[in-house]
Amino acid sequence: MKNLCALVIALLTSISSYTQTTYLHCGHLLDMTSDNVKEEMTVVVEKGMIADVLRGYKEAADTVQVIDLRDKYVCPGFMDMHVHIEHESNKNRYMEKFSMNKSDVALGAVKYCQRTLMAGFTTVRDLGGTGVNVSLRKAIARGDIDGPRIYTAEKSLATTGGHADPSNGVRDDLKGNPGPKDGVINSVEDAYKAVRQRYKNGADCIKITATGGVLSVAKDGQGPQFTVEEVEAVVAAAKDYGYVTAAHAHGAEGIKRAVLGGIHSIEHGTKMTQEVMDLMVERGTYLVPTISAGLFVAEKAKIPGYYPSIIVPKALEIGPQIQNTFAKAYKHGVKIAFGTDAGVSPHGENAKEFTYMTEVGMSNYEALKCATVNAADLLNVSDVLGTIQKGRYADMVGFDENPLENIAITEKVSFVMKNGTQYK
Repeated sequence: MKNLCALVIALLTSISSYTQTTYLHCGHLLDMTSDNVKEEMTVVVEKGMIADVLRGYKEAADTVQVIDLRDKYVCPGFMDMHVHIEHESNKNRYMEKFSMNKSDVALGAVKYCQRTLMAGFTTVRDLGGTGVNVSLRKAIARGDIDGPRIYTAEKSLATTGGHADPSNGVRDDLKGNPGPKDGVINSVEDAYKAVRQRYKNGADCIKITATGGVLSVAKDGQGPQFTVEEVEAVVAAAKDYGYVTAAHAHGAEGIKRAVLGGIHSIEHGTKMTQEVMDLMVERGTYLVPTISAGLFVAEKAKIPGYYPSIIVPKALEIGPQIQNTFAKAYKHGVKIAFGTDAGVSPHGENAKEFTYMTEVGMSNYEALKCATVNAADLLNVSDVLGTIQKGRYADMVGFDENPLENIAITEKVSFVMKNGTQYK
């Protein structure tokens, strides 16, 4: 009875916070429409949306909730375009797929969702899991658990034996013959079937693994694994459902094929050449760098037994290169969206990526833009996310210092609001 009462109170509180008008009195507002910090502003929130942004501290009626952020620097909630919300790297990760049921994965992932939100990341794009990611999205949307708004690819698409083939590294009698239903394709026809299956399973976007990968139990970490025709088919099928597409890719040939095939974003992009960068600029293809993951796997590969032996040389070779590749691509004019590959690197430490980006030449403002304006553009949701403007979701984060002057303060978020509900 006591627990039931607590649940009812929590539900009523949530409903009240959603329907009540709230004024945020912001001492310093970086709305991301420019790099200009606006002083003494009021953000009006109604029904989870930004109803208005006003100069000065608007006086509130008794029925209006006021949140005092006069000593804070407030900006839009951050968006991470590459996470794996279901899991997190650890030395037992490769055995867990044999020992953990989907229910175990789901329960364990609750803390990853909470950490991500409390770190100021109010929206994420989940780029591949077991399907539990769809259930997590639904649970968060219902208010059952706290977490970021999730756009998920459900299961990544691979070729037979490629990165994201779920049977890699297992004994022969367990390998089977995964096909489009399992996210494995080997033809144009398979590509259509696999995308349509993701739609049936509840995905919001599509991801392919255009090259080998570092953490798959397979020797090749960078060779091309899709034909241009297969990529084109994936993109065409995805377009029918309004899906944005992403391609995991390390090697130059695989990146090139993905870009030629019309993919919207390249994830990692480790060994891209000037030819590839030119092509990405021409096509408007985004790069999502995931520097955090590169540095993490390079560090952990030095620990004996942390990864299977087949992974270690790939991690030591590819991991350290991502930051420098990002710097070259940014200076070349390639569009950049923020992404960490959290799940490979720890959830809740997403903001470290800002520092990694600025270490090699990106300005603080441009780094923040990658996680707000650019991320929203990549997802095709600029009308509701990415800036603090009328008509956008009331997703905001606050800091005790100006992130334009001290980017590391993004790792110490002191205020978090998502959909008009204050979480921190």
